[in-house]
Amino acid sequence: MQKSPETEQLQVRVSPLQKLAIKKRAEKARMSMSEWILNKAFPSSQVAFQGLVDELAASEQRSYAMAELLELLAPISADEFETAVSELPEVQLDPYWKNYLAATVETAAAAKHAKIPSWTRDIAPLDEPVFGSSLESLRLHLLLNSPPAFVERNIFIDASVGDRV
Repeated sequence: MQKSPETEQLQVRVSPLQKLAIKKRAEKARMSMSEWILNKAFPSSQVAFQGLVDELAASEQRSYAMAELLELLAPISADEFETAVSELPEVQLDPYWKNYLAATVETAAAAKHAKIPSWTRDIAPLDEPVFGSSLESLRLHLLLNSPPAFVERNIFIDASVGDRV
């Protein structure tokens, strides 16, 4: 996600004590007050997640965009994960990729013992099953070994967050 130039101003009224607290926290983080406030309003992991979902929607090679998304989610803490995925992605994805993204987030949440964001519940599962391989001989394996969040969404794969095929 490309950083757009900051051309607008926003004035916020705070008490003298609140301003002092913000100033101290910003100094401790070695940031200006504006940088610190913007970082709290738009955490970097959340901005990165939204940017990668944007890439997923726009990419011809969605598997590469999904791999980058997995690389973002795998190492972060449960708290940072919850912040990163808390907002419904603003882009339009087709039903398959919507479900794949939701299942990925749900699987990562389960692995991290983190809260599942509410927006994933609003995505209806696929009507027809989709298998990660066209080989008939692998279907039983995929049916038995797919992560639960993917199964619930009618997607049968053999890899998830932290794994590679």
